[in-house]
Amino acid sequence: MPQSSPWSHTRSSGVADDIDFEIKGQELQFLEIELDPGESAVAEAGALVWKDAAVGMTTVFGDGSGQDGGFMGKLLGAGKRLVTGESLFTTVFTHNGSGKARVAFASPVPGAIMALKLSDVGGTLICQKDSFLAAAKGVSIGVAFQRRVLTGLFGGEGFIMQRLEGDGWVFVQMGGTIVGRELAPGQELHVDTGCLAAYTPSVDFDLVTAGGVRSVFFGGEGLFFARLRGPGKVWVQSLPFSRLAGRMLAAAGSRGGQNRGEGSVLGGLGDLIGGND
Repeated sequence: MPQSSPWSHTRSSGVADDIDFEIKGQELQFLEIELDPGESAVAEAGALVWKDAAVGMTTVFGDGSGQDGGFMGKLLGAGKRLVTGESLFTTVFTHNGSGKARVAFASPVPGAIMALKLSDVGGTLICQKDSFLAAAKGVSIGVAFQRRVLTGLFGGEGFIMQRLEGDGWVFVQMGGTIVGRELAPGQELHVDTGCLAAYTPSVDFDLVTAGGVRSVFFGGEGLFFARLRGPGKVWVQSLPFSRLAGRMLAAAGSRGGQNRGEGSVLGGLGDLIGGND
């Protein structure tokens, strides 16, 4: 039977709604948020699993943070979400009744959900462009541009990443297992470009070559590693969805036949025996 994740929360003060929550499950997690009357949470469109009847839904342009400042501000906020791979709209869930009410969200891909209070990391988190799942209302979802050309071209996330700002709770979806590393000033960490999930703005993100010619062509790790230099905090995901999708396509084969085991010498012969050719 799935057990609850250690991610859970008790209340503290802040500008954003200070929500209670629990992340449940292991490999296929979902997020359950408990709201008091008048409290709201904002989530990516299509992330809802279930909600209590007292929780109302409102679809809004942008991130629903209330910091956009008029129609043009909302339009700009929605445009920022569009270029980071998200929908133009988010859904705001507000508890309109009395007592406690709950709403639950799930990630669209296998992996883990990370809960982070932005005030604990200086108010800003930079993360992969499709990672946002939900947040307390009041958190702003924006754009972070990679200024270095090589980092934008080969850094695994392109030139555009997500910037989450505020002092409230955010929930981001990552592939596989999430590991956090605290980097001291000048300390470096080399990460596969696809496995970089998130980092704080104080971390310097650049690229280094993976090694010599032999390593590039036969090492299977690509041309570059992401070089992360402290001070700051970095989060690494063990299985980015792009890698999982690539392995699934490779295992399926160009003809869509049954997989008879990776590296099996019976690959072609197995197709003949099975009547696939």
